[in-house]
Amino acid sequence: MKIGLHDSEKDYLKRKTFPNYALMKISAWHKAQGDEVDWWYPLGNFDRVYSSKIFDFTPENLYLPLDTVKGGTGYDVYSRLPDEIEEMFSDYSIYPECDYAIGYITRGCPRKCRWCVVPEKEGGIKPYKTWKELVRPDSKKLVLMDNNILSCDYGIQQLASLIGSGYAIDLNQGMDARLIDDRIAEILSKIKWIKYIRFSCDTTAQIPAIENTAKLLMKYGVKPYKLFIYLLVTKDLESAAYRVEQLKKIGGITIYAQAERNERLSVVPNQLQLEFAQRYVYSGKFRKETWQGYCQRKRF
Repeated sequence: MKIGLHDSEKDYLKRKTFPNYALMKISAWHKAQGDEVDWWYPLGNFDRVYSSKIFDFTPENLYLPLDTVKGGTGYDVYSRLPDEIEEMFSDYSIYPECDYAIGYITRGCPRKCRWCVVPEKEGGIKPYKTWKELVRPDSKKLVLMDNNILSCDYGIQQLASLIGSGYAIDLNQGMDARLIDDRIAEILSKIKWIKYIRFSCDTTAQIPAIENTAKLLMKYGVKPYKLFIYLLVTKDLESAAYRVEQLKKIGGITIYAQAERNERLSVVPNQLQLEFAQRYVYSGKFRKETWQGYCQRKRF
C-alpha cells in the first residue's frame, strides 16, 4: 500500500516545525507492515490518506480525498489512535528537521479550565510512559507535552529520575506554579533544560504562586531569565495587563501571551486581544510601557 500523510498545521502555517505526534506513529506502523509512506499531495496516487489537525481554527484542506482518515483535536476532540498504532515508537524520519524526541510521561489533567479540552479528551491525570521509552538513540534532547505533569507523584518521580541522565528537556505546555514546593523546586533546579522552565499564568490568582516559584528556584540557583510564562489573554484585558505588570517585577522572565481561542465553543479573540498578544507583548513593548500607555500612544 502507498500511504499519504497530511499535517494540517504544516500545510496551513507553512513555517510550522513542531512534528505531529500521531502522524509519526502512523508512519511507523505502516512502515512496519511493509507499506510505502510519503507526504500527501493533491495529484498523488495513494491507497490511503491520513490527515491530522491539532487546532480547530486550522482550515481543512478541501483537496483531501473524500475517504481520508481524519483525526486530532482539530477534527474531533474524542478521536483516538488504535492501540496498535499508539504503542509504536515515533518515526522521526518524516520530520528530518526535528533533532529532539517528543512525547508524554502523563496524560490528562485533574483541573477543568474552561479554555482547555484536555480533561474532556483525556480525562484525569494518569501515568503514560517512562522518559526512557521516549528518548531517541540519536539525540540527547526530549520535549515533553504533558499538560499537568506535577499533579501526580508519577510525573514528579519521572522528572527526578532525569537528573544526571545527560538528557536536556523542555516541558512545552507550561507547568502549574501552584504545585511547586521546596522539594519540586529543587528537582527542577537539577534538571538540564533545553532553554526555559515554563509555567502558565491564566488568572490573577496564579500570580502569588509564580512569585513564590521564582523565589524557590532562585534559592536553588535558577535565575529568573530561565523562566518562561504563558499568559492567557481573555477579553478581560484589565486582568491580562495586571498580570503582565506583576510578572515584570520578577525581572528578566520571558512572557508569551496567547489570545483565548476555542472555535468549537465559539470563542474567538477580538482585535484588541490580538493587539495585546501580538504587538504589545510579543514585540517586547510591554517591557517599556504599560498597556494603558500603549493604548494612549496608539490612540485606541
